[in-house]
Amino acid sequence: MESIQEREEIRKHNGLYTEILQILSVLQWILTFLLLGPVCVLLITWIVYSQLWLLIAIYIIWMISDWKTPERGGRRSVWMSRWSVWKYFRDYFPIKLHKTVDLDPRHNYIIGYHPHGIMSIGAFCNFGTDSTGFSEVFPNLRPHLTTLAGNFKVPLYRDYLLAAGMCSVTHSSIDYLLSSNGSGNAVVIVVGGSAEALNCTRNQHVLTLKKRKGFIRKALTNGAFLVPVYAFGENEVLQQYYFEPGSWKRKLQALFQQWIGFAPCIFFGQGIFSSSSKGIMPLRRAINTVVGKPIPVPRMKNPSEQQVDAYHTIYIDCLQEIFNAHKERFGLQQTDSLLVV
Repeated sequence: MESIQEREEIRKHNGLYTEILQILSVLQWILTFLLLGPVCVLLITWIVYSQLWLLIAIYIIWMISDWKTPERGGRRSVWMSRWSVWKYFRDYFPIKLHKTVDLDPRHNYIIGYHPHGIMSIGAFCNFGTDSTGFSEVFPNLRPHLTTLAGNFKVPLYRDYLLAAGMCSVTHSSIDYLLSSNGSGNAVVIVVGGSAEALNCTRNQHVLTLKKRKGFIRKALTNGAFLVPVYAFGENEVLQQYYFEPGSWKRKLQALFQQWIGFAPCIFFGQGIFSSSSKGIMPLRRAINTVVGKPIPVPRMKNPSEQQVDAYHTIYIDCLQEIFNAHKERFGLQQTDSLLVV
């Protein structure tokens, strides 16, 4: 029989093994986020000038024929969404999905995810994988996490994104999912985008939302219910060097965002195996994603600006309600407030 000391050693060994797997799972995701696109471009360039160029020629022909897939519901891999690596990824922080009410799969939804954070880690984990149990929490509902259309123009990288269940955030893509793909679709949009990432600061809760009304108009033209989501802790897992508005560094970020579509954030977290040093690993901070109550939206062929504004106001009020109702539960102060800019 094992002694108490032997059992304790086995427990510590298993705990260390699990911790290493958690670190490696997050590290591979960070490196994928930062480097997979450029690596795919370099790999394609190398193959073009090698004896394997014919393979790329065949792939490009297929890619052209598959060009519209990101705007036609994508190509989600259920197998990939259930990889064991995502469970270790989830538990590193940890990330949890909280339901306030059921979402009827007979409807379609636009889920607005807030805040963007630096990398929208919670959005990917909750809606790009099934590690937090989305399929069980909201049965018969299909999440479609949207991202910039430019990401799908990079060979090979696009196929990874499609397998992860992502779709283009273009008008035609959203219209297809909400009107030509049956019911039970949940289009997930990180509304604040890269502009909001520039305001990502620990212990502050600033949303770029006041002028973001396109998703409201899409909900109205397609009769899709609006669902506000707030992820407590998204802004806490990574820190960035904040540049004051008006400084040349901030202007350079804004210029880059205008040209490329996203703003480069100079961020840091902790070291790979040390929480006391700075590095690219996110901090181990819980991300609690609260899915709010759906806002019923009628179908309108040509909604007026007044109608869009009215539902936009309702949406912000519901988001404020989620924040105020759950902030103390997830470690914020009663005096903390949500700022919409």
